[in-house]
Amino acid sequence: MLNTDGILVCNKNSPSDSPAFIPVSQVETDDSSDTTEVNPLGIYDQSTTVWLQGKGCKSADNGSVNTQQTTQEPGINMNSILMTKVEEHNKKVRENPRDINAWMEFISFQDELMRGPSLYASSGEQELRRKSLKLILEKKLAILERAIESNPSNIDLKLARLKLCTEFWEPPALIKEWQKLIFLHPNNPEMWKKYLLFCQSQFTTFSVSKINSLYGKCLTTLAAVQDGSMVSHPLLPGTEEAMLAIFIQQCHFLRQAGHSEKAVSLFQALIDFTFFKPDSVKDLPTRGQVEFFEPFWDSGEPRIGEKGARGWKAWMHQQEKGGWVVLKPDDEDDEEIDEDQEIKDKTLPKWHIWLDVEYSREARHWLPWRPDKTKKETEEDCEDPERQVLFDDLGPSLIRLSNPRLQHQLLYSFLQFLGVPCTSKPFPSSLYVAMDENNIFDSVLYDDKPLTSVDFPLSGFSSIGHMDTMLRGRHQIGRCKEGEEFIQNVFQVLSQIFTGKEKSNLAICWLQYEISKVIQCLQAKKKKKLKAQGRKSKKLAKNFLKAPDNRNNLCLWKLYAYLEWLLGNTDDARKVFDTALCTAGTGGLKSAQLCSLSLLYAQLEVELLESIEGAVMSHAVHILTKLTENGPYVPYSGQVLSVNVLKARKTYEHALQDYLSKTPVSDQDQVNDTDQLVNLVGCYALFQYLTVGIDAAVLIYTQASEKLEASGSQKCENTGENFGILNFPTALEAVTLLHTNLLRFHMKISVYPLNPLREALMEALKRYPSNQSLWRSYIHIQRKSHSASKARRFFDNVTRSSNSLEPWLFAIQAEQMRKKLTEKVQRADVGEIHCTIPETGLTNRIVALFEHAVQSENGTHCPLLWRMYLNFMASLGKKEKSKGLFYKALQNCPWAKVLYMDAVEYFPDDLQETLDLMTEKELRVRVPMEELDLLLEI
Repeated sequence: MLNTDGILVCNKNSPSDSPAFIPVSQVETDDSSDTTEVNPLGIYDQSTTVWLQGKGCKSADNGSVNTQQTTQEPGINMNSILMTKVEEHNKKVRENPRDINAWMEFISFQDELMRGPSLYASSGEQELRRKSLKLILEKKLAILERAIESNPSNIDLKLARLKLCTEFWEPPALIKEWQKLIFLHPNNPEMWKKYLLFCQSQFTTFSVSKINSLYGKCLTTLAAVQDGSMVSHPLLPGTEEAMLAIFIQQCHFLRQAGHSEKAVSLFQALIDFTFFKPDSVKDLPTRGQVEFFEPFWDSGEPRIGEKGARGWKAWMHQQEKGGWVVLKPDDEDDEEIDEDQEIKDKTLPKWHIWLDVEYSREARHWLPWRPDKTKKETEEDCEDPERQVLFDDLGPSLIRLSNPRLQHQLLYSFLQFLGVPCTSKPFPSSLYVAMDENNIFDSVLYDDKPLTSVDFPLSGFSSIGHMDTMLRGRHQIGRCKEGEEFIQNVFQVLSQIFTGKEKSNLAICWLQYEISKVIQCLQAKKKKKLKAQGRKSKKLAKNFLKAPDNRNNLCLWKLYAYLEWLLGNTDDARKVFDTALCTAGTGGLKSAQLCSLSLLYAQLEVELLESIEGAVMSHAVHILTKLTENGPYVPYSGQVLSVNVLKARKTYEHALQDYLSKTPVSDQDQVNDTDQLVNLVGCYALFQYLTVGIDAAVLIYTQASEKLEASGSQKCENTGENFGILNFPTALEAVTLLHTNLLRFHMKISVYPLNPLREALMEALKRYPSNQSLWRSYIHIQRKSHSASKARRFFDNVTRSSNSLEPWLFAIQAEQMRKKLTEKVQRADVGEIHCTIPETGLTNRIVALFEHAVQSENGTHCPLLWRMYLNFMASLGKKEKSKGLFYKALQNCPWAKVLYMDAVEYFPDDLQETLDLMTEKELRVRVPMEELDLLLEI
């Protein structure tokens, strides 16, 4: 017990030999600051206090001396080991000064020399730690300086030095160092990428115009290197690919800053500059070509996506003949929203009205404004000058793309930018910086259709014109009338450029875009919109299939049939599938398109089954059996012969063995063979599932995965990793997705343990930590488990071993789902509830995950991660902390307009302050406060 002075009172009558009692002598109060910090109540004895301070005991008795000696000896040993290591590292770098890895290891080793302080460390010790941290940084810097002296041309060492300097240098000094580095290595695109991201994320010096001109300077410099006009520096391999990556990063930067018009204009200009270039200027250097391009851009001629666009080449050819004959256009009804109608409810709070109008204009005004000469408009008629794009804003960023693969990447990047689902990945350098949309956790048709649930590629990116707060989310399906016309015009112009297979791929993209809008209507349960969208999509699909080139294109037939199925027209969809299979010929298992078509048809039929019993006589088994017969397809008549099933199994088995043992001759053969293998494995496994059972199907997937894994590791050893247009997803990923989807379906219709699915997902995610579809499946099944420890250990392992940001994002999402579930149970108003999942610091765990994620290399500048963090803190009601976090987010992502819009919703009282900040940083504010006041007065 304690007396009134806080001194422990010991009971003298208590037996000293009692094992349950430890006698403690009275403590002498020490007024020193250290003692009061570790012993505020004065209840610890001298030895305990000294131990808490992290010091050795100064008692003179023998026992203490012995203890001291024993504790000191390991310290001496430890010091000698460290000293030996220091000598080893010094020897390594002295003997091999060109060995960069040795220098880097020596720098990393410095961290071993500094140990973290005790939890009970006094302020004096913490100050000492801060000083020692500075010493370590200075020591690392000194080693780096030595390394750079020995390797003056090595870029990695110089970048490591700059990264180190961010710890204790001011931004202006850092920018000067970066500028020196860029001056010395203007031909290095990787250096430029890092420099651009550094400048883009410096809040104090950031402004949109400054960063946009920096992108222009970068691309102009690299174009000069590419042309050979910068004779002082050679062209490095991969420069053209890197230039396109930087260009796309610039477009995403402008989109995120709200300057949609500039981003669209950049794409329009580069597509015209690349695909419609007159022959007379092709031999000029890039800047010379740009000078010839400027008059065309300023001529008022329709551009890519605008009605009547003919391109630069046709315009220049016509100029030589005296110009176009201007025809009077048809009168069209413009679907313009009156500014007065933008505010539907004036009784709402001012901040709410501002968000509504801002979003409305963002959705309608993302296209560049041009004066309509038929209406005698001039540039002065534009109410918002920011909607006009001057050539000076985009001229410096125009680059030459000679590689056809990169030219196609440019087109598909533009389509992706407009919200069209494409199967090409953006470049890794701009992947996470461009992520800003909270749709990576959306599982489209996930629970209803496990086998055919739609995985939109590259979710996480907000398409142009869709910019709303985290809480409100997207509420517009498709685009305004003008926007939809623009996308149609883009497709029409691009289809004139392409021929053959590329033209078909473009048609597939267009139809996928229409289907994506149908799926959004299904998700939002908007029946009226679904009906109209369905009619429009079916009309497009039929028009495609009427074209002579597309009549035998099974991919288009497959999409049309799938569209009918989604719209609920199952019988019509079956007719389309059957027609396609009848006209497809007798390619059988050797035709990748035929296998793909049959697989989707069978999967859709399987999803209608309520049980696996009797499935051997089902529609799906008939489709998969007919695929192996190499004869004309016969529609399902209600039964499947057993002998045909046995023959089909043998055929599948031999075909799979042939593909697994096949050695491709060329890279193209390998791509075709792996695609075909994925479809074959999918068909065979589904066939086995329906005729034998789940274990037989899983065995097929296991065999295929092992083979693909082996061939994949050989390819990596031979060729290394290619960061261009990736086959998305890779064959092994695709097989894994088929495997996990089948397990999910089986668990839906029958009793089956969770572990096989969990193990398959964990194995796949270790290999593909950035696959969002696999992560969605993983966190979905984890919801069914009351024990979170296994999942937490798994997330921890993946985040440590991977640089991908997805493991962090999904780890956070999993914990937030667990928190919601816990709160739902605890708040259930049904009498006495015994909480099965106790709240054990979930909030703190989520905050810790966020903190670690935003400190990771890819997470620091990811707008989506900061938005999620800010949303979580705001949901806790911690307004001051949330506000602090908002400013911290701006320090790392000052260009992301969505962060400011989120802040308007979380901190409505600071609306004016937030808008002033946006204006200062030159972010696009479409509704200034003065205009809003005028609109409210009307």
